[in-house]
This record gives sequence, structure tokens and C-alpha cells, in this order.
Amino acid sequence: MSGVVYWLDMAGVIVFALSGVMLACRSRMDPIGMLVLAAVTSIGGGTLRDLVLGVKPVFWVTDPTYLWVILATVGVSLVGFHYIHRLSRGFLPIADAFGLALFTVIGAHKALLLGTSGMVAVLMGMMTGVAGGMIRDVLAQRVPMVLREEIYATAAMAGGIVYVALHALEAPLTLAIAASLSATLGLRLAAIHWHLALPVFAWVAVPAKTHDEAAPPLSTPQKAKERVRMIRRERKKH
Repeated sequence: MSGVVYWLDMAGVIVFALSGVMLACRSRMDPIGMLVLAAVTSIGGGTLRDLVLGVKPVFWVTDPTYLWVILATVGVSLVGFHYIHRLSRGFLPIADAFGLALFTVIGAHKALLLGTSGMVAVLMGMMTGVAGGMIRDVLAQRVPMVLREEIYATAAMAGGIVYVALHALEAPLTLAIAASLSATLGLRLAAIHWHLALPVFAWVAVPAKTHDEAAPPLSTPQKAKERVRMIRRERKKH
């Protein structure tokens, strides 16, 4: 089963690297920019996870295959640039949703293998799935998805909770992985399709009215009388 988890991790790297390439194309970046966005998206979250958990060295230093997979994804994308450019704008959030689901499982799984508590494992799953996309969006000068109203981090948290709960119940690993993937992916795709969002809490600032704005509007006769008074005042001054 460790082989299944490893290939799921590789699949997540490919999907997230592709989402980084697509955003780089829309931001009119050169090949180096594409490579940077692909790399930070696909291994950024896992790198932060390993640093927080004290894993030394981080996973892609131990296994450079991850770096070769990123390079291959970017190379294939450059060759098929015109096909990627024609993809609809809806493809990026969908690809991102698949990467989010895969990396959430990987992060929670690795945290549990290192003996962390269930709560920490859920947070590590969410960090693995969310952090890379946050760095990608910041570099592309976009508001990260996790900071918008959309259900994003919530989906990763739900998937992590499902995986940790089934692991605690000693369910088969395949069942735990499938259930976690379904929870994260299903919730995220539902949020994309039906535009589901969490409630927003914000202060509503009501601008103070000036004296003129606070006064009721004058009717036409009142305006005429006010005009006569102004003329008389001006005559008295002279």
C-alpha cells in the first residue's frame, strides 16, 4: 500500500504542477516563471509540512524524482502550449480541486505515520493541500483561493477529518483514502458548481451625513423663497 500512496503523491505533483503552468500562461510568464509556479504549487505545501514536522531532509531532497516529474510536466506543457492555452477558465479550479484532494490525503497520512495526534494530522493534511496554491497565487499577484469566500480550506479539513477518523477506527487504508478523496473532492467541486461559500463577517461602515445631506430636500416654492432671501442679503451688504 505504500506504493499506492507514493503514486497518489506523484499524481498530486503532476496535477498541481499543471495548475501552476496554466496560471503562469494566463499571467504571461516566461518558461522560468512557469517552472517556478509549477514547483511551488506542487511541492510547496509538502515542504512546509516536513519543516513543521521536523522531517530532515524534506521529501524532495531525499527523492529527486519529484523534481524530475515537475520538469517533465513543464516540458510537456511547453510543447503543448497551444492546447493548454485553449482550455477553459473552469479547468484550473477543477485541476486544483484534484490536487487539493490528493495532497490532503498524503499530508494526513504522513503526519499519522510520524506519530502525531489526529488534530495535527488534519492540520498537516490541510497545509499540504493549501499552502502550495497560496504561494502560487501570491506570486501571480492573485488573492489566494483559501482567503476568498469559496469553500477551499474547509474541503481539505473535511477530507483530513474523514481520513483520520477512519484511521482511528482501523479501517482498511484503501477505504480511508477513497473516502477522504471523495469528501475533499466532492465538497470542493460542489462549491465550484453551485458557488457555495462560507458566510462573510465584516463591519459595515455607514458614512456620516453632512449638514446639507441631513437636511430634507427643498420643494420648488421653498427654493424660490430661499433664492429671494439670498438676493436681499446680497443687496443689504452692498
